[in-house]
Amino acid sequence: MHCYLKKFLSSMILSVVLFYASMASGKESVMLPKNIQSVLKHRNLNPSSLSVLIVDLENEDIILSWNSKVPRTPASVMKLFTTAIALDALGPTYKWKTAFYVKGDLNDGVLSGDLLIKGYGDPYLTTENVWKMLNRLKVEGVKKITGNLLIDDSYFLNPSYDPGEFDNEPLRSYNVGPNALMFNFRSVRFFVESSIEDEYIKIKQDPLLPNFRFSNNLKSVVSKCVGYQKGIQISSSQKKEKFVFSGTFPDSCQDYSLFRSVLSHNEYSYGLFQSIWKSIGGEFDGVWAKAIGDELLEPFFVHESDSLSYLISKINKNSNNAMSRNLLLTLAAEKISAPGDIIKGQKFIYSWLEEKNLSTDGFYIENGSGLSRIATVSADQIIHLLKYAYASDFMPEFLSSLAISGLDGTMSDRNENDELTGKLHIKTGSIDHVSSVAGYIHSKSGKRYGLAIIHNERDIHKGFGEELQDSIMQWLYNYED
Repeated sequence: MHCYLKKFLSSMILSVVLFYASMASGKESVMLPKNIQSVLKHRNLNPSSLSVLIVDLENEDIILSWNSKVPRTPASVMKLFTTAIALDALGPTYKWKTAFYVKGDLNDGVLSGDLLIKGYGDPYLTTENVWKMLNRLKVEGVKKITGNLLIDDSYFLNPSYDPGEFDNEPLRSYNVGPNALMFNFRSVRFFVESSIEDEYIKIKQDPLLPNFRFSNNLKSVVSKCVGYQKGIQISSSQKKEKFVFSGTFPDSCQDYSLFRSVLSHNEYSYGLFQSIWKSIGGEFDGVWAKAIGDELLEPFFVHESDSLSYLISKINKNSNNAMSRNLLLTLAAEKISAPGDIIKGQKFIYSWLEEKNLSTDGFYIENGSGLSRIATVSADQIIHLLKYAYASDFMPEFLSSLAISGLDGTMSDRNENDELTGKLHIKTGSIDHVSSVAGYIHSKSGKRYGLAIIHNERDIHKGFGEELQDSIMQWLYNYED
């Protein structure tokens, strides 16, 4: 059994003891506020499935504590640990590098040999950033490559990974695994366009990948614009180099788009390289192969990512799983040793928490993203992390990485046009039967509070969890001593 999973299981017993000890000490609230009780009763929700902890960030007074020491599944709220610890350990100005090596002679723009790209885990090599890298390659004098594309992703250990293990949805972009040379999250955006002239639907893709293709058997039907994926069905070949679209698309629907992951990481990188390189006038007809670059050789050039402080906003505001998985492995490689892997990443997270005297009892971080059925944390542990971050030098960067209520990220459609708009900086979390939020609130009284809410109950992810959270946050916004 995994060593950290063993530690988690053994510490669960201690967590139960601590929970009842806290109840006996009087630190737990005797009852919840009336408006919160009302939602629980109206929706027939079980109060014992809910954990809440709210503290005053100035004097650390506990405002509300309910089952706060019970370890629960947090979903994407776990990203708070990955990002806050990364800011503290790597620093807000940390940047990832991607190195380019020419393996041959370069004369008059012609590389007579191979091009090797070595990735160091940049989690945000989007299509636009890959274009910037390849345009730089051209500016540096390479116009034609006669050899092959060599891919070095050895900075991370890449064990076999099943993207369908979590929920049997292997094509979903949120299930993409980590990779040291991850281009564009290995995803394609498909645009589905209705046409009144033709019973068949038009489908376009971005980016174009020469080594990926799809068949369109999708048909238009006269019906209301409803249904899962608007009636679109997608199947794929085993290697995901071909998709088949089938099913029906209501003619009343507006144009629709969806993201899906295609190919393998290396195949995707090869396809996107081909597409962009040729689009900017470069020549290349080779194949791709895995390789290990010689670290002693001077790179032809090195691309640097945006800063960590900028990129964690992409992780937290939009809850990007692939980026947070890469970030955990970056911590593993940078703070323990390369190649980075999950076990080293977990080891560093635990050592950091223990160094800061933050409890790890009942805590288990599986992959850094929170997309997990077995990751657990208590509201109390989340609050201790939030308090540490709030008092730290990187507080502004961490706070600004969180979604703002009613304005952006995963909170853009919550608390819109009400008095809570702009008052909360929040990380949300939701998977089947899990709904959670954690972050900071600037109350009507001018005080700032840290809050953590985790709810594990059947179907709580279907809207009732958010309704309950909103009632708690509204109560807290109006709270007065």
